[in-house]
Amino acid sequence: MSVEDALADPALPTLHRAALAGLAERAAGAGWPLVTVERAVAALYRVLTTPETGAAVALSQVRAALPSSAEWPVVAAVLAEHDVLREDTVPTMHAWIDRKTADLPDGFRDPVRAWLRELNDGGPRTKPRARNTLYAYFGRAHPHLQTWSRTYEHLREVTEADVRAALDAQRGHEQQGTFTSLRSLFAFARRARVSFADPARRVHIGSAPKRQTVPLDEAEAATIRQAAVSPLQRLVVGLVAVYAVRATAVRTLTLDDLDFGWQRIRISGTTRPMPDLVHRLLRNWLVQRRRKWPHTGNRHVLLSRVSAAGNKPVSDYYLSWHLAMRDIPLERLRADRILSEALAVDADPLHLAAAFGLSMQTAIDYSEIARVLASRPIELRDAPSTPDR
Repeated sequence: MSVEDALADPALPTLHRAALAGLAERAAGAGWPLVTVERAVAALYRVLTTPETGAAVALSQVRAALPSSAEWPVVAAVLAEHDVLREDTVPTMHAWIDRKTADLPDGFRDPVRAWLRELNDGGPRTKPRARNTLYAYFGRAHPHLQTWSRTYEHLREVTEADVRAALDAQRGHEQQGTFTSLRSLFAFARRARVSFADPARRVHIGSAPKRQTVPLDEAEAATIRQAAVSPLQRLVVGLVAVYAVRATAVRTLTLDDLDFGWQRIRISGTTRPMPDLVHRLLRNWLVQRRRKWPHTGNRHVLLSRVSAAGNKPVSDYYLSWHLAMRDIPLERLRADRILSEALAVDADPLHLAAAFGLSMQTAIDYSEIARVLASRPIELRDAPSTPDR
């Protein structure tokens, strides 16, 4: 069905017709092929003209009509913008929470689900946490919850001795991660009046252990060069390698942050010079961006097929999967850049803090590593540690 045919139906309510037109415009701006645009419009038209569809369209109908994960979110976003979308599905993370906690008995399952949902949705005094935080917290706590549920009927029966025993059996980052997740769980349980006391409240394990950070070796550098093959991938690597910024700063970079006339770039909240390398990488990517999505309204520099149809940044996974598949996270490249700078400026922490926006303690930690590397150039693998901050 063509867009014109769908819009020509006189029986369509005004809001539904506007939603169809908005979808066609959004999809075309995102560079969807004509056949894909017409398929999406035809699917939405069928949903809108189904007898069960009222003034608002159920999200479940949209997902059933458009199973493609690249298409239905765009359709849903357009319907929401026109106030004709009705949410009737279980949020993805809620379904994950229910599935992952299904093996726990009621006395543990219910409070753990409530805890995870507050982490995901936010509460009266808390903000929603990232999905990776939920995965990490639950992954650390789950084995101990299973163990305790074989002895107790309810989470409130877990004692301080149980928590200490669980932590004493671990070391390093594993212990720190478990401590953080259990402390969050039991603090929530007490706050929600699920339990009368917080068994983790008086437990302390000291400071978090420091991670080992050493410069990239030749093999890792070669792997990065081989992995970064597209203009987008090269730009991502270049921005991190030059400015030592985190992934979020790269994802949220917008066209308004670029000043090619003065060769300046505003990234991670700071305006910095744009060296020739970054200038060239940006130009190469923007040529491809303009060719693929000439009419997109998304102002973010980095785009994907999905994000080009909206106004949100690309996902963390889309940004760095090409390196993650080779076991080299972007944070590894960032740390290497900071260490290289530290070696070049005689390990001056004030310079590092100003150049990369580091806290003074983190800058000092990197400076200490640089001093050891400078004095023991042959033993780079034996460098001391620095926190992952």
